[in-house]
Amino acid sequence: MEKTIYIRMRNRVQARLYEKVRLEDTAQIIAPEQILPALQNLVVHQVSKQDKNIVIIDVMKVIGMITELITETDIQTIGPAQTIIEVIYKKKGVSIPFFLLIWFLLFFGSAMGIMNFHDDVSMQSVQEKLYTMITGLKNPKPLLFQIPYSIGLGLGMILFFNHVFKKRINEEPSPLEVEMFNYQMDLDSYVIIHENKESMKRLDNH
Repeated sequence: MEKTIYIRMRNRVQARLYEKVRLEDTAQIIAPEQILPALQNLVVHQVSKQDKNIVIIDVMKVIGMITELITETDIQTIGPAQTIIEVIYKKKGVSIPFFLLIWFLLFFGSAMGIMNFHDDVSMQSVQEKLYTMITGLKNPKPLLFQIPYSIGLGLGMILFFNHVFKKRINEEPSPLEVEMFNYQMDLDSYVIIHENKESMKRLDNH
């Protein structure tokens, strides 16, 4: 009797060096109960040093392995045709002096950028004019505007990035997270297309 198997490949998964990657790690599976455990434990790849950082698992390779394991199967694929396996190596600890150096550069670099922008748009002059219009007095240092403006600038950045240190303000993604997501999707598409081209070259050489 023919068995119907439904497979949906995952976009990206992570694996450690020398780890055995099973089908349940790289895909969602719907299958009859009597064959589901065998499919879930099917090893589709074992990570080695030759894999470097990225491994592409194509759905055609998975279909071939399933048909060898289970005969008389009807395999239906849904979603992406490849899964990207990101090989995770042991991370080296970041030294405190290096962390402080990065923090110092980012903090003062951002401060200089904000100050240069305010100087370009003559923010000091605008605040002086506003102060004169409201109070009727001239003041070269209108702290009545500058202090609230500085506080509001910091609060605005917190709301924009939707984070207070590691704590998220709400569930809505920040513009930076959206841009990072789009960048990751473009990167994954490039890796898959590049890998497919390399595979075709190897087949042509043979």
